Amino acid sequence: MASITDFSGGHSGRETQWMLHFLISLTIVVVAGGYAVWQIMTLGHAAFNTTNAGIFWGLPIVLYDYFLLTSTGLVMVAAIYHVLGVEAFRPVAKRCLGLALAGLMGGVAVLFLELSNPLMALWATPLNLQTQSPLFWKILLVGAYTVLLAIVLFNSIKQPTVRPNPLVWPLALLALAITLVAGSVYGMMAMRPMWFGGEIPVVFLIESLVGALAFTMFFSHLAHGFRHNRMSDELRWLFEGPLARLFGALIVLHFLLHAGRAVTGWWSNAEGLQVWDHMLSGPLFYIGLGVCTLVPLVLMLLPATRSNGLAQVTSGLLVMIGLFIARYEFIIGGQQVPLFKGSWVQTQLIEYTPSMTEWALLGLGIGIANMVYGFAAWKLGGEDEA
Repeated sequence: MASITDFSGGHSGRETQWMLHFLISLTIVVVAGGYAVWQIMTLGHAAFNTTNAGIFWGLPIVLYDYFLLTSTGLVMVAAIYHVLGVEAFRPVAKRCLGLALAGLMGGVAVLFLELSNPLMALWATPLNLQTQSPLFWKILLVGAYTVLLAIVLFNSIKQPTVRPNPLVWPLALLALAITLVAGSVYGMMAMRPMWFGGEIPVVFLIESLVGALAFTMFFSHLAHGFRHNRMSDELRWLFEGPLARLFGALIVLHFLLHAGRAVTGWWSNAEGLQVWDHMLSGPLFYIGLGVCTLVPLVLMLLPATRSNGLAQVTSGLLVMIGLFIARYEFIIGGQQVPLFKGSWVQTQLIEYTPSMTEWALLGLGIGIANMVYGFAAWKLGGEDEA
């Protein structure tokens, strides 16, 4: 059944494809990572455009949360087969777990370079016993999640034919817990009105799942040259049926939650929410919610385009970009109103533009994630989906 050459189980040409994928990603890591490390070693934290004026969490934190929640979402998608026993999702279960590890490593690498002393943070944060802080629990959960995900993937190497793995049960619970706690990190900050709210963990959960399906759709098509005729019948049926419908439903939920929060924030005159006026006056919000959300939604709802490979690839890529925009505006926008000043600020919001070092970390994170995934697909092998 399986030709152990990559996650898609293709022929020797697939090995060449994934080798090139790995080498291109490695080049990006060397260039972007080298520049970022050089800047950080030369300038220290001054290489980042975050300031004590209020923008404490900049683009690197956006990247970390984006990659982390994509990772947890991918584990939850894999759990549809491993935990819920839905056989239709078996062909993508292993790929989801591989992508989950790749995304996690990309995000953690960016976070480590953003922290002034990451090694100290690894032991100081748990040992400070600040149990009332969601960040305390997030660190512990991510640590356990990383170890268990590595064990699950190591076991899958020795078992190229995908079978239900009982270890995915606790892994999926950890993924769910991390996602909800990550939302609580923001949702419990009463001093940041744009962040504060009990709905934020739910928003993070929906974004985590819709992002996971976007990555699954994009990288599955990448493995088959973006052509449906190279897929097995069961994989093609999955992408034209259950997965496409689930993807469309989650895009609807993401749109409603995001648009609902924007309308409420724009209408409200509460202190701290004037940042919505600023966000809605620029193009980025409309690109993220309109082009990158409504277009994929239409493509996934129409039967004629839902089963089209190019439409699925386009939808996946647009959603990936749209979620990044949404995460950027959420994290940065929530800090643009200076603390304890509220309506006195009027339109004088704190400005923030990522530095070149921060943009280099974006390339580093993407490069590491693709390098890890490309190497695994090239060397480790997997279930035949061709």
